[in-house]
Amino acid sequence: MKMQNSTDFILLGLITHPMFPGLIFAVVFSIFVVAVTANVVMILLIHVDSRLHTPMYFLLSQLSIMDTVYICITVPKMLQDLLSKEKTISFLGCAVQIFLYLTLIGGEFFLLGLMAYDRYVAVCNPLRYPLLMNRRICLYMVVGSWVGGSLDGFMLTPVTMSFPYCRSREINHFFCEIPAVLKLSCVDTSLYETLMYSCCVLMLLIPISIISVSYTRILITVHRMNSAEGRRKAFATCSSHIMVVSIFYGAAFYTNVLPHSYHTPEKDKVVSAFYTILTPMLNPLIYSLRNKDVATAFRKMLGRCTSSQRIRGENISRTC
Repeated sequence: MKMQNSTDFILLGLITHPMFPGLIFAVVFSIFVVAVTANVVMILLIHVDSRLHTPMYFLLSQLSIMDTVYICITVPKMLQDLLSKEKTISFLGCAVQIFLYLTLIGGEFFLLGLMAYDRYVAVCNPLRYPLLMNRRICLYMVVGSWVGGSLDGFMLTPVTMSFPYCRSREINHFFCEIPAVLKLSCVDTSLYETLMYSCCVLMLLIPISIISVSYTRILITVHRMNSAEGRRKAFATCSSHIMVVSIFYGAAFYTNVLPHSYHTPEKDKVVSAFYTILTPMLNPLIYSLRNKDVATAFRKMLGRCTSSQRIRGENISRTC
């Protein structure tokens, strides 16, 4: 394999020597199409349907935007590499991939934490919900999530790319994830890796604390409810968010909290594939399948599309 530039890296991929690259391409491409379509449809539904113009769905639309950009950072390059002999990525391209990946994963950490606060206010303080979750506060939440995530990117990306890389240029991964890139450095990066993991753990603690406190208060409130219908509505309101949080933070816990002794390149790639490829697809599906409002809005939009096509067809037939 011939590199075009001495500063380029080579991405070895999810599977280093796949026996059936065409099959892997078909599976990953299908997941990519479903993920992007589901998230774009979710964004459109929330924008078009007036019943979804609430703080919860506004935050959900931002989650869908993050997931759409998130999967587009890694998967198109992965698909290209599966079909190409040249699996190179430029030094600048690798840096951009690291920055965007850190920004979006950090932003999603914070956004999921703030979405738990939204559910806490909705269940525990329903009368004050319009005041505590007004449009300005929702905008602050979204901006804070993006800024918080980008701070991680701005801090870690320049330091990571400043190390000299004089060993093999082959990254044993399907995208430029920092631990895989640092293995190519010809200087000791152990201190930086320790500080980086400490930073990631601290960043995880903030949203995890918000989620823990919010759902503790929610459970106490639900336990005190006398109405079975009220309890059912409270659990229905929170169940989708709990599932998404469990999936996303479970993978993040493995990546950022477990000691190095538990990590292998193969395990790291599988976990990374889970939260960079599967999670963006699962999030909108979980919210749409388990949410009556979203399902109703989707059926309503399909009904409109079907009606407009029928009317258009009738007009064309009359003209002919």
